[in-house]
Amino acid sequence: MADPQNTKVKICGVTNLHDALLAANAGADFVGVVVEIPCSPRRLTVAQARVVCEGSPRPVAALFFNWDAKRVAAAVEVLRPKVIQLHGQEEPSLVKALKASLDCKIWKALHVPSQKAGKLDVDEVLATAKAYVDAEVDAIVLDTVVGSTGSTKRYGGTGQVGDWDLARELVKAIPTRVFLAGGINPANVQQAIAQVHPYGVDLCSGVEASPGTKDPQKIAALMRAVRAANEESQ
Repeated sequence: MADPQNTKVKICGVTNLHDALLAANAGADFVGVVVEIPCSPRRLTVAQARVVCEGSPRPVAALFFNWDAKRVAAAVEVLRPKVIQLHGQEEPSLVKALKASLDCKIWKALHVPSQKAGKLDVDEVLATAKAYVDAEVDAIVLDTVVGSTGSTKRYGGTGQVGDWDLARELVKAIPTRVFLAGGINPANVQQAIAQVHPYGVDLCSGVEASPGTKDPQKIAALMRAVRAANEESQ
């Protein structure tokens, strides 16, 4: 479900309140915190993420990876995020259970291959997306998966651009809001918006000085490019 005239921006992998304020002041719509994901250099403990959630002037999305309902609920009780983003292989049944028990939006990541890394079965991806939509998910995040096996795959935070032709098909067909993630940066975000027409873009490494530290000049350049893309679509 596209909204090309007002593309939302989520700056993810925020590790401190300073960077959350930086993103908010630049005009980002959401900031994201990565909560206790061992493989991420941007991971925060629940206590560390709470500082960002409580101090951010923009809605915070707390990202979890393959947590069960009890663990998610316990973290939400502390963090009080506006959004929780399920970034692993969580089932639609978990989304439905969390929707019934938590007072926050729920986004679910679906993973697409990087450019030239092979194609997915579009019908299969759409069927999966529909199952989450039926579970009342509030948005789908299309992110890039890198690697070929469960032990070596990286889900998000890779800096690798996804298959935007596939993403465009999915955005047109998925009956809910869709964020595009994976390898987006100030130099390519206009092309991403023009080609895919997502509801929003979700990025992390593309606006960093180093892993876990945001770059104010890159964030400013990103927001200028997003505004230019939105103006072109009107």
